[in-house]
Amino acid sequence: MSRRTDPRDPTLRLVTELLSAVPHGKRRFSLAVLLASMASGASVALLGLAAWLISRAAEMPPVLFLQSAAVGVRFFGISRGVFRYVERLVGHDVALRMQSALRIRVYDKLAATTLIGRRRGDLLTRVVADVSAIQDLVVRVIIPALAASLVIVGTTAMLARFAPAAALVLLVTAVLAGVVLPLLAQRASRAADLAALPTRGALADGVRELSRTTGDLVAYGAQDRVLVDLLAIDDTLRRQEARAAWVRGIATAAQVVAAGVAVVAALAIGGPAVVSGDLHPRLLAVIVLTPLALHEVFGAFAAAAQTWTRSRAALARIADVLDADPVGTGDVTSSEDPAPGLEFDGVSVGWPGSVVIQQGLDFRVDPGERVALVGPSGVGKTTVAATAMGLIPPLAGTLRRANRVGYLAQDAHIFTTTVAENVRIGNRDATDEQVAAALHGAGLHLSPDRCIGEAGTTLSGGERRRLALARVLADERELLILDEPTEHLDTATARALMHDVWRAGEGRAVLVITHDPELVAQCDRVVRLS
Repeated sequence: MSRRTDPRDPTLRLVTELLSAVPHGKRRFSLAVLLASMASGASVALLGLAAWLISRAAEMPPVLFLQSAAVGVRFFGISRGVFRYVERLVGHDVALRMQSALRIRVYDKLAATTLIGRRRGDLLTRVVADVSAIQDLVVRVIIPALAASLVIVGTTAMLARFAPAAALVLLVTAVLAGVVLPLLAQRASRAADLAALPTRGALADGVRELSRTTGDLVAYGAQDRVLVDLLAIDDTLRRQEARAAWVRGIATAAQVVAAGVAVVAALAIGGPAVVSGDLHPRLLAVIVLTPLALHEVFGAFAAAAQTWTRSRAALARIADVLDADPVGTGDVTSSEDPAPGLEFDGVSVGWPGSVVIQQGLDFRVDPGERVALVGPSGVGKTTVAATAMGLIPPLAGTLRRANRVGYLAQDAHIFTTTVAENVRIGNRDATDEQVAAALHGAGLHLSPDRCIGEAGTTLSGGERRRLALARVLADERELLILDEPTEHLDTATARALMHDVWRAGEGRAVLVITHDPELVAQCDRVVRLS
């Protein structure tokens, strides 16, 4: 059954899938629920047994008569902490494993497809904050809810043996505090919780854009307006979170009131029962104080209900990425019948959901051939390159290309790491010798161990282009696609760069996208787009 047609709740479906994907996930999860139940049960038993011990001690019996109860109090007091500690270890272990599996799944999806129209800041929020929601969902919602259900059933059954009416009141107040109030809190804060998620994405997007464009904004005096817009988004987020916090506070207060009602009701029921002889006096303190311990279990349920809302919304945003229809294959492997170079046969190109930019394209690039792709700006040259790379599918026609394609982009990103690691973006398994050979082939005389500043700011324009070229040359590729390779370079630097490019591209099919007449003249053929 596909994810889209699965009738189960999508959040629980995703949790089930991740539990199955994690080694021994279901076993670890069940153990965490059991340990949480034992920890909460020990808390209830501790207070109940302590109440009985105090009542019994008030009768001043021989001290040996109290030893068993004293040992029990000590046991439950110690075991409560031990069980809770181990439950935290096991619960967080399975939750973090699930989070890791989900993040890898999202990375695989982003690596295998091209998600057109997604803002990077919003995607970053989804990959970091939204993926982390699975941890909160498991640790703060699902495990406590299942454990509390087991404890309330056990406690109610125990009290029903000697005070059925008190057990019924306890059950009613427990349902009120553990189910009704959290649901009301969830509904009251739902709008604010759901609205906060895209607001966080917008804030992350704005901060990212601000960090990237600070220099330009200051140069043109536009920083104040951008900061005002960013602060407005931040203010909106704070108001949304404040509304949710108010609801959570009111719900928590109502839970305290419910616990008080349970205690007063138990006293009102137990007192007459003691007078009538239906209840042993020692058990009066037990039925009065036990609700306090039980309601402590539900103390975090108001926050858990809101966590459930936020987590469901966050995981829905993740599911939106996982279920997104791929735009192109996102890889550089060809079809089952590859061409030795590149062949467009009646191909129409354009971004999915938009108009056709170019149609009926018929051209080929054979091994050892240089072909220039020229045309006015905006005519679709880069779109043709993206189609040839497999980043977007052809809208019509047949495209055949070599198995391994290298792409020198206009704005190839330079990472803040060493020269060697930047080269290995093109071939992660490249040896030191292969890295050195790629640098030599690109004519870049830099130490592989040299660290590069953010976005390549410590390199000149020519060095950045050569480093991007070395990345392309780090692996054997039959087809090279060069998008404006000499853009923003002076004439001497451009000529030196292209000399090394032509030398490295010998025997390979080379498609060059350019406006440079000198570069066009060096090609074997020209394909003009209009």
